[in-house]
Formats: sequence, structure tokens, C-alpha cells
Amino acid sequence: MKQIKLQAITRDDFAPFGEFYNMAEPDGYPLCGAIHKFYPDRLTTCCQGRLAFSPLVIEKPKAMKITQQEYHNTTEELILPLDDDMILHVAPASGGAVATDHAKAFLVPKNTLVKLKTAIWHLAPLPANKDKLTVMIILPECTYANDCTVVDLPEDDQFEIIR
Repeated sequence: MKQIKLQAITRDDFAPFGEFYNMAEPDGYPLCGAIHKFYPDRLTTCCQGRLAFSPLVIEKPKAMKITQQEYHNTTEELILPLDDDMILHVAPASGGAVATDHAKAFLVPKNTLVKLKTAIWHLAPLPANKDKLTVMIILPECTYANDCTVVDLPEDDQFEIIR
């Protein structure tokens, strides 16, 4: 089975797949009031219709074997790890063809909002440290029913994430 080494998320390495911003440690120029600092527009997305905020709870597997992936043809996906760092595996957009030869796995700190570009291969992130991970998934309403292609990876395209 192919192995993919987990790597720290950096702007340059993650740029082909999307963007991210640590919401718990904002930086840059804020708009300030007497008792607040507001950091506007640190990560943006576009959506026609309603956005949905959906909690997802993932149990830590014994081995981090990836046997499925999904993509969305018309929408970006936002993922926010709430109670642990997350391991996020991605592969480039490929017109629906499996692209695990180019897959990467990133360690994303808790409270870091990740935006995946449209058509990027991914699936549920995995807990980095705890037995369970809770993330907030932000997508247009009903994307899971209207724009979600889930693929069972052929054995030759499956991979394991290693530290």
C-alpha cells in the first residue's frame, strides 16, 4: 500500500488545494474599538443560496488507511477542527479521475479554518491526537445530496498516512 507522510500545513504547500487561517490566533491589521479587535475577511467563500453549518464527529482509526475519497464539482468546502488538530488528506482536482499518486496529508492545528477549492479530492479529516475529532463542515445547504461524488478507491490507489 502506498504511504503518504504527514506534513505540517504551510501556505505554499497547501496553495494548490485551498487556503487556511488560524481563527484562534488572528494576525494582520485589525479594526479596533475600546474593548475589541476585529479581523475582517480573513477567509472568504462564495455561495448561491444558503450556507449550512454541520458538525461531523470522526473516530480515530487504528491505521490511517484511506480507501475512499470525495469531491464537489461546484462548491468549495470549509472545515474547522474544533477540539483537536486534524489530519486532512487531499489530492488535486482531476476531472473525476482518481489522483492519489499526487495525494498529500496535512496536519492542521485546532481552530484553523480550511477552505478546499472546488473539485479537490478529500474525505473526512482524521483526529491527530484524541480518540474523536469534532469538526464544523461549512457547505451550501444539501451539498451532500446534490454535489458530492464519493469513490471507493481501487486497491492500487488506496494509501496510508504515516507520521
